[in-house]
Amino acid sequence: MTDRWLYPWGLGSVAFGGASLLVPLYAVQLGASAFQLGLLASAAALAGAPGAVVFGRLADRVSVRRPLVVGTLAVVAACLAVIPFVSTVTAVVVANAALWLVIAAVAPVVTMVVVDATPESAWAGRIGRLNKFQGYGWAGGLLVGTVWPLAVGRFVGVETAMRTLFWMFAACGAVSAAGTAWTLPRPDDHVTSPRQLRRIGRILATSRGSIRGTTVVFSPNRLYWSTRALRPERLRERFSPALVTYLLAAALFLSGSAAFWAPLPLALTDAGIGSGPVFGLYLLASLGSAVLYEPAGRLASRYDLRRLQAGALAVRAVSLPVVALAAGIGIVSFRFGFVGLWLAIIGGTWGVMAVVGTAIVTHLAPPEVRGEILGVHAALGAVAGGVGGLLGGWVATVGYVAAFVIAAGLVLSGAALVLSLERVSGGPSVDGRRSR
Repeated sequence: MTDRWLYPWGLGSVAFGGASLLVPLYAVQLGASAFQLGLLASAAALAGAPGAVVFGRLADRVSVRRPLVVGTLAVVAACLAVIPFVSTVTAVVVANAALWLVIAAVAPVVTMVVVDATPESAWAGRIGRLNKFQGYGWAGGLLVGTVWPLAVGRFVGVETAMRTLFWMFAACGAVSAAGTAWTLPRPDDHVTSPRQLRRIGRILATSRGSIRGTTVVFSPNRLYWSTRALRPERLRERFSPALVTYLLAAALFLSGSAAFWAPLPLALTDAGIGSGPVFGLYLLASLGSAVLYEPAGRLASRYDLRRLQAGALAVRAVSLPVVALAAGIGIVSFRFGFVGLWLAIIGGTWGVMAVVGTAIVTHLAPPEVRGEILGVHAALGAVAGGVGGLLGGWVATVGYVAAFVIAAGLVLSGAALVLSLERVSGGPSVDGRRSR
């Protein structure tokens, strides 16, 4: 197997990362309300989950997966090229849902491609390499979004700079489609057996998140694989009170997180922060989570998991409303720096939450249904993304401080439930190693 195709695929991830914030900012430019921004985020979350399931099952049945990957990149390029010509917020919401439908749909497909024709012992490394290219590509899209408006906006205006940024990301998607079509391998062997599919799900369920994890509430790829072999009949009477309590806590703090991120672009622009600096702030948040994944794993193998998780959630709960207060600081340079500091902290808490949360579920779930329980845990993220996004946008129509306080309350409620559990220490994970 050659990895040349990962380079053009990484370029496509640049388009994904840029689009994740560029479309909401464009909606703001068109006059979107906080509720409409919440609807934008919710529609994207709810469209992505079924897209991943449908494409994943289709990829498992077809003999050639190249058209699915190349076609998706071409559709992404077309959507990004067309959105700047859309003049209503409703149309942007629909176009964004279509965009994230195809982006989410292709995620399980490229995971199948990256492990095709390779021994199972190499799968974890290859999936990690794929995540690396996708993560750096995502960060690259946020970086381009930071630099381009600052470099070009002063000459052509902010609105024109934003439109050209759409076309730049569309070009990234088009070049990615062409490059992937040229370099994508054609393996004779495909991953098709149920045992192999469950193995991939276990690897993804316990793997570290990528740099995009802090600003994307759910992971369609992880959702698809962890629910791929879900058998509801096996789950009957397997949910202990402690496990039910933690899953309820997860639903609360994930909904709270989504309620925060949905109206945030409008809150930042209303505070006088330009589109370029907003991209920079999101990049800081993503980097904040990325640098803490490994340290969180080391801590999770040594300390009480519930205290680590509750501590990270408490810090996040305090930080969310502080962002709204920081955005109101009068001096622009202080405002940007202070908001950036708190968003980096919020991103860092996600680095802990993602790792420790998986370890807790792994510890609490019965070994014989651990994969299915991890699937339920992943599915909660998709539901939370939809519900929390709508809630955050709706409350933000009253005020951003109110929305962020509600979001903080949900996160803090989740922390209280986690802390109510009995001591949870790192135990064997689903792949036989210690939970991290």
